[in-house]
Amino acid sequence: MTTLGILGAGQAGSTLARAAVAAGYDVVLANSRGPETLVEISCQLGSRASAASVEDAAAAADFAFIGFPYTPSHRLPDDELAGKVVIDNNNYMVWRDGNFPVVDSGLKTVHELRQEQLPRSTIVKAFSHVQFHARFEVRTPRDREPALLRLARPAGAPDRKALVVSSDDLAAVELVTRFYDDLGYDAVDNSPLSESWRSAPGTPMWRRSIDGQNREELIRNLERAAHPGAHG
Repeated sequence: MTTLGILGAGQAGSTLARAAVAAGYDVVLANSRGPETLVEISCQLGSRASAASVEDAAAAADFAFIGFPYTPSHRLPDDELAGKVVIDNNNYMVWRDGNFPVVDSGLKTVHELRQEQLPRSTIVKAFSHVQFHARFEVRTPRDREPALLRLARPAGAPDRKALVVSSDDLAAVELVTRFYDDLGYDAVDNSPLSESWRSAPGTPMWRRSIDGQNREELIRNLERAAHPGAHG
């Protein structure tokens, strides 16, 4: 069995938990309010899911998912996550996060800043451009499903979509690639973390994120992105 620790069990974390359990993973959910607030959702997910404190979820995890935005003041469970792959699905959004000059200038990505917060872990940017909610414009009943579930397809399906993975570590990319495959997606490696700006909000690939794109389309759209530091 492989255990995914989900730190931040809001919309993104709870939806990923649902997908992971369906794919045969065990999940341990945690949030800032305590495990007692997650009893209902863990019961809904069944025997493969449980709730714990942030530290205990991080300790139990074979790999982890952070489901909340980056802030410089975050105090993360560094000891419990040491030596582990940590998936970060965060996107830098000024309207929500405020300005980080080092990101605005293109000198660093927000995922490199997260890596600095967890120097003994391996950060991977993943799941950052697939929606964890229903489609805003509902065309069919299926559109009411979170896109992570709605767009998933078995391996070899002609309409299978692809998702980006970025990391400074090849083994971490391989882990997330397998995880993507288990959840119904191909992977496009956009490493290292310094290149993760190519899948940020406003880029060409981002504008295709609502209904997804296949591997070839995603590669082309990543290549078309303009570096944020190119405009001064």
